[in-house]
Order: sequence, then structure tokens, then C-alpha cells
Amino acid sequence: MAPKESPGGAATAAGELVRLDYDLWAEVGDKTDLVDTTHEETAQGSGGSLPAGRAWGPRPHEIGGEYFPAGIERALVGVRVGEEVEREFAPGDAFGERDPNLIELFTMHEVERLPEMRRDDAHLDLGTVLTINGRRGRVVTLTAARVRVDFNPPFAGRKVRGKFRVAERIAEPVEQARALVELIYGHGAEFHFEVHEKTVTVRVPDRTKFDPYWFTAKARVVEKLRGRLHPETIRFVEEWATPASDTKPDAGEKKPGAPAAEAAAAEPKAHGEAKGSGSKKPASEPAAAPKHRPAAAKPADP
Repeated sequence: MAPKESPGGAATAAGELVRLDYDLWAEVGDKTDLVDTTHEETAQGSGGSLPAGRAWGPRPHEIGGEYFPAGIERALVGVRVGEEVEREFAPGDAFGERDPNLIELFTMHEVERLPEMRRDDAHLDLGTVLTINGRRGRVVTLTAARVRVDFNPPFAGRKVRGKFRVAERIAEPVEQARALVELIYGHGAEFHFEVHEKTVTVRVPDRTKFDPYWFTAKARVVEKLRGRLHPETIRFVEEWATPASDTKPDAGEKKPGAPAAEAAAAEPKAHGEAKGSGSKKPASEPAAAPKHRPAAAKPADP
């Protein structure tokens, strides 16, 4: 189908990083389901629940990469920046035909050991997506001991219709690094990047410190950064701040701002001064110096 607008931007090539706007629908018979979108109003109109905390608008995308099925990715190669196009894809060029052999049974013990099930926000239910032996599948049945996972793509066997617009190229090295993290792990806005000569520094957020999925994703991030930016060194930096409540003064250490009276009370009184005595020496009369100091008390015999 011909593009709706063609402002004359340069055509994209396979491997380029861009920001992409899109809407994808899957059709079967008279039924149409929204697959994915970058537009909040489209998601609201689909009748489904909106993902919490999701950022709307053009997303980082690698042209000809692995985010969409291969047939859809091939259709994006050559789309000009600023151009909006619509495409239709047969099941074989989109999510494929359904294969009953791709529905497999696993024990609950096997599923509980998966990295994504060890995350703080892990939840196992019908429709939960799991990655097992490098394959992503959806839970279709669930008991106390067994989990049946369907490795068919969710929209397998359906025709797909898509609308795409390449908003811009991602050219700055720092933004390219952020886009790669977003594509591989997500939460790219929470990372801080520095690219200086041949060194790429990635300051990671707190969420990565105890996230098993990050340990797997980090190796892919390194691979992609090497292929894209060609650095000699890639540094990952974690920061661990000590909470203020954990810093306690040592024994005997004076607290700042202690009242002067407290300090005065701690000083030894002059020899011969009666505690609580009501009489005071005149200010002009010097206090008598002690004739001797008491001997240090000997420790008691055990």
C-alpha cells in the first residue's frame, strides 16, 4: 500500500536504530485484536487494560532486528524517515501458523527455578509469559504440580495489519546505548550513560542489583554495545549508598550540639567541695588546691 505521506527523508537500512511509531492488529474471521501500539488513545480504544507505568510515543527500534517477526522487519527496511506506511501480512510472514507440537508440559519445580520467577514482581497465572531454554511461551493450563506452556506466538495463525512511521534516527552514541538497553532489558530511562573516547560507562539503577534477568540481559547489552559503538572498554557501575540511620557515633564520642551544662556536669569537682552544699566561697577567694591526689583504687582480687 502506498505511504500516506512522504516528506523525502532518507530511507532506513537494516541495522539502523530509529524511533518508531506503530499500531499492529491481528485478524481472524470477524475478530480483530490489538497486538501492540505506541499510541495511548489506540490502546484505550481497544478495550484492554493499559500497562501500568508505560511510556507512550515513538520507541527505540532496530530496523530488521528481532523485535517483530522477520516478515514485518523486512517490510520496514527502506521506509523513509517521517513516512507513514500501512502493510498487511499473511500468517506465514507474521506470527506463523499454529503448531500443536509447540505446547509442552513442565513441572512446577522447573518453572519456579526460572530467572523471571525469582523477580520481586513475579506472578504465575494463565497467560504469564515464560522463557524456557531460550523460547518464550504463555501459560495455558496451571495446577499445583504442572504447568502447560504454549510456545506458539500469541497471534499465530492470524493475518496481521500494521501502520508504521519512522519518527527519527538515533545517532548520538549515548542515546544509541540507551536504546539498546531499552530493547534488550527495558527501563532505559533509569540508566546513565557516558561515552568518552573508547570507553562506555553504564551506571545501572538499583533495580538491576537483585534482578536475575539483568544478569542474562547484561551479556547481550555488552555484545550489542561492542557491535554498535566499538569501544575498547565497557564499564558497569553500581552505587551503594549507606543509609543515614546506619551511621552511629562510637562509644564515648560527644554528640554534636550537647548542652554546655551536660559537659560541665561531666567534669570532676574540686577536692573538698561538698556536694549540694548551700555555702559558696567569695568570688575573690581562690579555691584551695588539693594537698594530694587520692591513690588509684586497686582492682579487687578475683
